[in-house]
Amino acid sequence: MRHGVRLGVDPGDARIGIARSDPTGFLATPLETVRRGGGDLKRIGALLAEIAEDSDVLEVVVGLPRSLKGGEGPSAVKVRDFAASLARRVAPVPVRLVDERLSTVSAEAMLRDRGRKGSNRRAVVDQAAAVVILQHALDTERATGTAPGEIVEEPA
Repeated sequence: MRHGVRLGVDPGDARIGIARSDPTGFLATPLETVRRGGGDLKRIGALLAEIAEDSDVLEVVVGLPRSLKGGEGPSAVKVRDFAASLARRVAPVPVRLVDERLSTVSAEAMLRDRGRKGSNRRAVVDQAAAVVILQHALDTERATGTAPGEIVEEPA
């Protein structure tokens, strides 16, 4: 298992959920919800810089929405564009895209099961989805011994 903190990102149209792992890559925890729009990439870069003060940052894991059959639609195109912009912003920290099918549905169910209701749940669902995405990536790497997903190449 590679050592270092990973940041998990669930980019939505209105908000971006952020999670982080511990340095051993065992557990994902919620970190923050960032409003989508001007300054969102800057805030994610600032979060990485804050983490880098205390720990080695290994990579950023971004959830890529796919259909249940594995195809990519307009949402995936938007996320790929976002991930490319993020890769430029946080270089040399690598950015990876990982399949996030049903992450928001899983996060909603988890929060509902824990008694979170209505607006309380909406306030943290993006972070919870980022946790689901990152935890899945961590578990996949632990099970397979290889880094999950696909690396985002920085556009020229």
